[in-house]
Amino acid sequence: MDTLSYKTISANKATADKQWVLVDAEGQTLGRMASKVAKLLRGKYKPSFTPHADCGDNVIIINAEKINLTGNKWADKTYVRHTGYPGGQRTLSATELFSKDPAKLVEKSVKGMLPKNKLGSALFRNLKVYAGAEHGQEAQKPTTINLNDLK
Repeated sequence: MDTLSYKTISANKATADKQWVLVDAEGQTLGRMASKVAKLLRGKYKPSFTPHADCGDNVIIINAEKINLTGNKWADKTYVRHTGYPGGQRTLSATELFSKDPAKLVEKSVKGMLPKNKLGSALFRNLKVYAGAEHGQEAQKPTTINLNDLK
């Protein structure tokens, strides 16, 4: 029997085509931007996407201090953490977290959209967020992309 056989291509760490991508957060809505960045980190925009492997791009986000939140979220959205001691639940509003570190606000929103396992932790390490327009990854020669062009 001489039939055509097509093998399903499964990417792994060695065969993944990883790029460095630069995203400008200026004027972007936080959640909409974060979901697209999470897809870039995961590799969902690539035809060689493999669910169990890190085949996504390395993403650099600049201008995190110029992000937008819609509605009344600056005052109403809360971020809860726990110190580990009894009665140690602490909350911060989006405004308070943004004033401490604007990059943390973007990081938390992207991290919440990644898988909650070892793969998600590995993918999160591929994200670099900077509050200003300067970033330390010039040597990687990142390609700038417009998130509005992505679906």
